[in-house]
Amino acid sequence: MAEHPVLAALEAQLPEGVVVTDPDVVDGYRHDRALTIEAGRPAAVVRATSTADVQATLRVASRFSVPVVTRGAGTGLSGGSAAIDGCITLSTERMRSIAVDPAAMVATVQPGLLNAEVKAAVAQHGLWYPPDPSSFEICSIGGNLATNAGGLCCVKYGVTTDYVLGLEVVLADGRAVRLGGRTIKDVAGYDLKRLFVGSEGTLGVITEATLRLRPKPAPLGTVAGMFADVVDSGRAVTQIMASMRPGALELMDGAAIAAVERVRPMDIGPAVGALLIGQSDVGSAELSAMAEACEKAGATFVAVTEDPGEGDLLMGARRMAIPCVERLGAVLIEDVGVPIPQIPALIAGVRAVSERRDTAIPIIGHAGDGNFHPLVTFDRGDADATLRAGTAFDDVMEVALSLGGTITGEHGVGMLKASHLGAQLGAVATELTRTIKAALDPQNILNPGKWV
Repeated sequence: MAEHPVLAALEAQLPEGVVVTDPDVVDGYRHDRALTIEAGRPAAVVRATSTADVQATLRVASRFSVPVVTRGAGTGLSGGSAAIDGCITLSTERMRSIAVDPAAMVATVQPGLLNAEVKAAVAQHGLWYPPDPSSFEICSIGGNLATNAGGLCCVKYGVTTDYVLGLEVVLADGRAVRLGGRTIKDVAGYDLKRLFVGSEGTLGVITEATLRLRPKPAPLGTVAGMFADVVDSGRAVTQIMASMRPGALELMDGAAIAAVERVRPMDIGPAVGALLIGQSDVGSAELSAMAEACEKAGATFVAVTEDPGEGDLLMGARRMAIPCVERLGAVLIEDVGVPIPQIPALIAGVRAVSERRDTAIPIIGHAGDGNFHPLVTFDRGDADATLRAGTAFDDVMEVALSLGGTITGEHGVGMLKASHLGAQLGAVATELTRTIKAALDPQNILNPGKWV
């Protein structure tokens, strides 16, 4: 039996093996992928296997006023699941059940399943779960729900919350509540399930989700446009989005292309300033229209293919961009968003920040919905470079806000952007946010320090 009263209480309330205190194991649960965040050290890790385990954990945490940091697969990019000294890290990785109802076109899933596993399970029934973060092969559904994750196809099909019909949530005091249900339309009462999606574990712990599914889409055709200047590619995006909704519309600037080329050569010359990749599941007419928009915006080369395999290769390269850039050094990963017409101004603004702060900032993004990932790179061993990178990171968020945008489109606030949230929300919305937090978590034990 553990000597510390919190650990003793956890071990008394939870099945054998669920509570982990081995320092070497615990250390592996401290960080997510935002490694620039200084994470604390948990007192224990609880590897829950059921809603009952989560309830027991939160009852103990409430009794002793101990912080609880909920963690999925640990692939987050904003420090949302970074540990706090003395906290209980509540892992949902072992909560992995799924039940597919093909007739109702829904799947009921626990949070530990990976996004790719949900896709594979529903595909066996000829169905499709659309939300597809670039990290879909390694990120969990629980993490997707916590951050309201988007992905490559959300320009046409929407983000995670658009596919959530119902949730089971455990509140800070250990009570479990079901929100929503299995019907497509439901306007009874406040839409509380949407309050929890995207709340990053600050209001409750999601232990089950009922997800809406779609029929499997038609094979995708692909357009690839190359540009000498990345700002021109932004103009192509605004033209495309003014008249159509492609299945995906992704952008990589020259620096991001070069990073991928080092790992997976695509035979793209060094003079290319940007690559715009558009996909369509409605046929050749939309592909032709996207190609024409690229040409009008100044593309130096445009190619069209209706071979799904060729399109997968291009999109695979796009998905590799962040890990390839991470090979260059430490990276602060932005995920700012702006209104579609402001995309060229955002790209130009990021370029100006890069030059002003003498910091490399490759750009990739879900261009079709205005959600971009400027990747602020630096040498962690160089104090001056680290300082410039931090300032550049702040500058990029200011550029996005000045254009009517947001500091985060899909990665979440976490610890990385907590100090900037108030600048976007404003005083009244910040006060309202704190009021909701206090009502649902009066002791402030759920992921404290990650928001306002």
